[in-house]
Amino acid sequence: MPSIADVKAYLKERGIEVREFEELTPTSETAAKAVGCSVAEIAKSILFVVGDQPVVAVTCGDRRIKGSRLKQAAGLKGKVRLPGEDEVLRYTGYAPGGVCPFLLPPSVRIVIDSAMRRFPCVYAAAGNDRSAVPITVEQLLSLTGGIEAAVSDAADDAA
Repeated sequence: MPSIADVKAYLKERGIEVREFEELTPTSETAAKAVGCSVAEIAKSILFVVGDQPVVAVTCGDRRIKGSRLKQAAGLKGKVRLPGEDEVLRYTGYAPGGVCPFLLPPSVRIVIDSAMRRFPCVYAAAGNDRSAVPITVEQLLSLTGGIEAAVSDAADDAA
C-alpha cells in the first residue's frame, strides 16, 4: 500500500510538489476550500468496478462519471458499480477520501476525463485525505499511463 511519502517521492522525482494541509481534503468541496480553487478544478479519483475489473476514473469535482461511457472507454463489459470501502483499499491501496491516480497497482485501469482540459492545472489527491497535487492533464496521462476519454456528464453540456 503506497503511503503519502511514497507518492511525494515519486512525484518529486518528476518535478511535481505535493501540498499537504492541516484541514481534511477527502471531498471535492473540502479540497477546493483547502487549495483555494473552484470545486471544478479538483481532479477527483473514483474507483469503479466494471464486471470484475477495477477502473479509476479521474474527473473534475463538478462532474459525474457516466457508467456507460466509462465502460466503453475502458473497453469492458459488465455492470458498473461503486465498490465498498474495503474494496477501495484492496484494489487501490488507498483509503476512500485519499484515492489518487498515482502508484496504483497495474491491474487497475485509469481513465482521465477530457472535461478536465477546461483548466491549465487541476488538483489531484496524493494518497491521503489532507493533500493535493497541482498537475496538468498531460502530466496525469503521462504519469499514470491512463487513457483520455469523455466519460463524465460534461459531454451532455455540449449536446
